[in-house]
Amino acid sequence: MIFIRFVVRTVFHIGIIESFLMFFVLINLLAFLLYFIDRRWAVKGKWWVSRVLLVLFALACGGVGAFLAMCTDKNKAKSTKLRLVVVVGMVIALIPMIHLAHAFTLDRIVRYVEVEFSSPNWPVELNGYRIAFITDPHVISDETIAKVAAELNERNLDLLLLGGDFSMWDGHYQGTIRELAQVATTDGIFGVEGNHDNHEWLFSAMAQHGMTPLDNSGVHIRDAFFLAGVHDKLNRNPNVAEAIAGAYLDDFVLLVSHNPDVTMRQSTTGVDLVLSGHTHSGQITFFGFSMYLLRGSITNYGTRFSRGFAYSADGIPVYTSTGIGIYYEIPRVFARPEVVIFTMYNEEKV
Repeated sequence: MIFIRFVVRTVFHIGIIESFLMFFVLINLLAFLLYFIDRRWAVKGKWWVSRVLLVLFALACGGVGAFLAMCTDKNKAKSTKLRLVVVVGMVIALIPMIHLAHAFTLDRIVRYVEVEFSSPNWPVELNGYRIAFITDPHVISDETIAKVAAELNERNLDLLLLGGDFSMWDGHYQGTIRELAQVATTDGIFGVEGNHDNHEWLFSAMAQHGMTPLDNSGVHIRDAFFLAGVHDKLNRNPNVAEAIAGAYLDDFVLLVSHNPDVTMRQSTTGVDLVLSGHTHSGQITFFGFSMYLLRGSITNYGTRFSRGFAYSADGIPVYTSTGIGIYYEIPRVFARPEVVIFTMYNEEKV
């Protein structure tokens, strides 16, 4: 148990991606040495390395090392079984190599997702209205979030919505809020808490920078456009009915809920669109498939709310963003950070 804790701490200290890269290089180096030594011993008529051991190292991400060693050994290159094992090992090795490359490149670049959303309830006079949604910044650097703010200032926004989960450690959230406050919008910046937030600290910082917290509450942004937000379900007591109580019957109602699971446990009748985050699309995925979400630790609905559009229990569209930051030292793998920008239209005018 002590050894396992030591290994986990060491991995997090070095970095998960960096630790796996070190393992990948080491396992291929050992595979190369085993295949090379096996050839030298065979030439001298000495004991050979166990074929089982050679196969295991080739299949344990060591296919690259085994392949390079076989390139120097014509006898092993003639062995159909070993050639097949090395080919399979190369394929196995290629999978983590692709994931490593993605994690070191695209998964560290914020993408801007443009979404056109239409609804018969959206006010015709507000066609083309643009709403940016940012969630889960966590430990994102002030430099990165400043670049995001600068980019958003080039995109003619009417509204900026924040989905929660800032880093409370060492007051890091204050810098994130400060930078986001630089985003120019027509109708302001609004936000909700996440499960990692102290809502009192967060809402105080938001108010100091001219932002409006949504605290199981809502507000009319424009005529016939009502914006609402709820508590986080792991933090406090979200209440959709209370949040949208001020909306009129003919309003388009946009609800922000950090955790999308709320939409499966409470009625969303009267709501037209829900924006959520929280799941990070699984953070570390297999070619984008969020296996981690199947554990049920952060959502009770598997991959339903991994990313993009899904539906609430009563059929209301829910958009779950992958988020923009990382959860402390856990990297993103095939789960790119994103800012989502919605351009709103009346359905009949699209």
